[in-house]
Amino acid sequence: MSTSSSRFGIAAFVALVVGLALHNVVMAELWDAGVRGRTLDVVAAWKEVLLLLAFLLVAWRVRRLPSITAADVFAGAYAASLLAYALLPQGWLGGNATTHGILLALRHDLLPVGGYAFGRLLGLAWREPRHVGMLVALTAAGVAVVGLFDVFFVSLQSWRDSGVPGWYREQLSLDYRCLSYLPENWVYNTGEESNPIRRLVSTFLSPLATAYVLTVALVFVVSRLFRWWAVVLSALLFVALLYTHTRAAILALAGGLLLLALVQRRLPPLIVAGLAVLVSAGFFAVYSTIGPSTSYTAAELVCLRKNAQEHPGASAEPFSTSDASLSSHWRNLRDGVTTVMHHPQGYGLGNAGVVAMRTGVQIQAGESTYPELGVETGIVGVAAFLLWNLALLVGLWKRKAAWLAAAFAAVLLLGLQTDIIGVHWIAVVVWAAAGMAITGSAAKPEAAAAESPG
Repeated sequence: MSTSSSRFGIAAFVALVVGLALHNVVMAELWDAGVRGRTLDVVAAWKEVLLLLAFLLVAWRVRRLPSITAADVFAGAYAASLLAYALLPQGWLGGNATTHGILLALRHDLLPVGGYAFGRLLGLAWREPRHVGMLVALTAAGVAVVGLFDVFFVSLQSWRDSGVPGWYREQLSLDYRCLSYLPENWVYNTGEESNPIRRLVSTFLSPLATAYVLTVALVFVVSRLFRWWAVVLSALLFVALLYTHTRAAILALAGGLLLLALVQRRLPPLIVAGLAVLVSAGFFAVYSTIGPSTSYTAAELVCLRKNAQEHPGASAEPFSTSDASLSSHWRNLRDGVTTVMHHPQGYGLGNAGVVAMRTGVQIQAGESTYPELGVETGIVGVAAFLLWNLALLVGLWKRKAAWLAAAFAAVLLLGLQTDIIGVHWIAVVVWAAAGMAITGSAAKPEAAAAESPG
């Protein structure tokens, strides 16, 4: 690979890591500044354009392709299933997606494949996984600092008056109603009208997306725990993670650290995992009394009271089995799996998740990555996705790419609760980093780096 193309590929990856962390807040600000509609759609496509250009340039200049792996075969099978289901008439499958919805879903579902393919080629030039991990950690640190400053010093009213509600509602067609058109999960509902608590959302404008990025970064930092900078970074990232109040991220972090301990054959990651769970349990138990409080408007209270009447019995206790969030996630996962089992051929692209919501069609499955893919591409498509990612995880394990294997496992666990590939930062950065790590010529440097305890 020529020096110029490898430099461009690396620069593109850096731009994607940093730029995708800023994407949502920048798009909302542009909407507020009057850049809207198709013009903003074109601007928002910068990530796909950059990813494609970088892939094509690196592919054009590369001297030899990486050896084909099982993960490559399954990735190709998954991509082929997406293209097939994008072309099949919806009437044959029972779906009702619009052409716009099919295109949105195709972009959504293919993004991790694009990141992975780019990473496979870039791995021929960039063979330092520690540099990738440090870039991820520093980006997440910036997200954490911004998020902590916002949650303590920026009022919720400032966000109500910003371009964020309009960007979500008018640009993305996501009609959140009960928090002045801000996403309702920005606030932790304590069950008391006078005491709602803020959740950290940072530049992603989402507590969940922020939590997932912090989880990936924390796995890397813990893998280098005995460096002074790692101690400082881990404390910052973990505090920010706590303020997102995302319990699934804590459990995924613990699972990832358990795998990290197994790959590195070291006890500290296991100890950190146990401490993270214990500290988080205590923090969440008292969050309603120590969290940064805010207040509802009169209109928001009317909407919330109506919702409470329509969904009685939901608990605000963080560890209750009837907790509103937990019960919602569990119900959506269960219903999605049931739908896939009863309709194994799939409904076609655009009939699940946020894409269906945005395009106004019946949502056949929501939230969890795997039922959503099963609803869209049937058993064949979701099986190809699972086999691809299991093969990729095994490949990372064999090459002793310790922190990436652990972080990737955490991401796959998060996919049980959420549409993890819908978080563009995760879909591009994590899958690209995994693709880089399993590239054949990078195997020895990866192993050497992973074996080093520092």
